[in-house]
Amino acid sequence: MRFADITDNSEAVSAIRAMVDSHRIPHALLISGPSGIGKMMLARAMAAYINCESPRDGDSCGVCPACRRIAAGNNPDIHFIYPIYKVKAKKLEYSSDYAEQWKQLLKESPYMDPTLWLRLMDADNAQPRIYVEDAAEISRIASLSTYSDRYKIFIIWLPERLQTEAANKILKILEEPHDDTLFIAVSDNPGAILPTIYSRLRRIEMKSPSTEAIADRLARCGISPASASAIARLAEGSLLKAFQMASAGGETEEFGGYFRDIMRMAYGRQVARMKELSDNLAALGREKSIRLLDYMARMVRENFIANLAVPPLNVMTQAETEFSSRFAPFINVANVEEISSAINDARRDISRNANAKLVWFDFALLLLIALRKKPA
Repeated sequence: MRFADITDNSEAVSAIRAMVDSHRIPHALLISGPSGIGKMMLARAMAAYINCESPRDGDSCGVCPACRRIAAGNNPDIHFIYPIYKVKAKKLEYSSDYAEQWKQLLKESPYMDPTLWLRLMDADNAQPRIYVEDAAEISRIASLSTYSDRYKIFIIWLPERLQTEAANKILKILEEPHDDTLFIAVSDNPGAILPTIYSRLRRIEMKSPSTEAIADRLARCGISPASASAIARLAEGSLLKAFQMASAGGETEEFGGYFRDIMRMAYGRQVARMKELSDNLAALGREKSIRLLDYMARMVRENFIANLAVPPLNVMTQAETEFSSRFAPFINVANVEEISSAINDARRDISRNANAKLVWFDFALLLLIALRKKPA
C-alpha cells in the first residue's frame, strides 16, 4: 500500500509524509473521516513509508522486502487490532484469532466494508467490539523488542468500538509510550471515541473524495467514463460504495429489484405475495435490511424529485431511471412524508431487533394504502 493509492486527500498525505520525513512522528495518531474513503489504506501506506528500505519521491517503493511483507500482512512488527465477534466456546477472544479473515478483508475490501467483516466472522447480526483481552495483548507486545524494524506499529480499526475496560487498560501506554511504539487509530466516528482516548491522539482528518476524483479512480480501473461518472454521482463520496456498485457483487441491482417488487405488489394489493416477500426480506438479516431501507429512502426521495421533470436533479442508475419514469407519479405530496416516515420507523425497529417479518409486512401494508393517495 502506497500514498499513490490514496484518492483526493493530498492534504492528509502531505501531513503524514512530513511527520515521517522530519522524524517527528506522534506516538498516537488518529486518522478519521467518513466510512469507505480509504482511511485504512492511508494507515497502511504510512506504515509502509516508515519501514520502506528504498523510499522514493515521497512514497514507499512497494517492492523492497519490507514493503512486500506489509502488503502480504506478514510484518511481525505491525499489529492490527479490530472489533471482533467474541465466542468463548470456540476460544475466539482476540483479534489474532481472526487473522486469516482479517487478511481476506484487507485483500477483498481495502476500503473496509464492515458488512463483509461481519460475514467473514460469521456474525451477521452481531455488534463487534474491541475487548479487554486485546488491550492486554497490546500492553504485552509493546513491552517486547521489535523483530526487524525501528517501530512496533499498532493499527487500531474503529477505536470507537473499544470497551470502556479495554480503553482504560491502554491509557497508560498512550500516556507513557515506549520510544519504539506507534499507534495509528482509524475511525469512522471520532465523536464516539471515549474522551480519555481521543484526547491523547494527534488528529489527521480525511475528506470524502470529489465526484470527479471517484470517477477518475473508477476509469483507471477500466470502467467506461460514462459508467464511472454515473456511479461516482451515486456513491455520495464513498469509494467503497462506488466499487461495490461497479462490481457484479454490488447491492444496488439487488436492492433495486426488491424496491420495484414491493412497490408493484403494494400498488396491486397482492397481499399474499407481499407476505411472502416480507419473509424473504426478513431473512436478509439486520444489517442488510437496514441498508435496503436506506436504499428505499433514497429511491422515494429520487422519485419524488423526478416529478419536477428536471433531470439534473436526479441521481439514479439507468434501471432506476427507467422504473421511475412510470412510478414517480405515485410518490407525491399526498404520501411522500408518510412513506418516508414508515421507512424510518422500520429502520429503527429492525435496528432494535424487532421481529423483522412483522416489521416488513407492516411496512408493506402501509404502502398498500399510501400509494393510492393522490394530491388534492
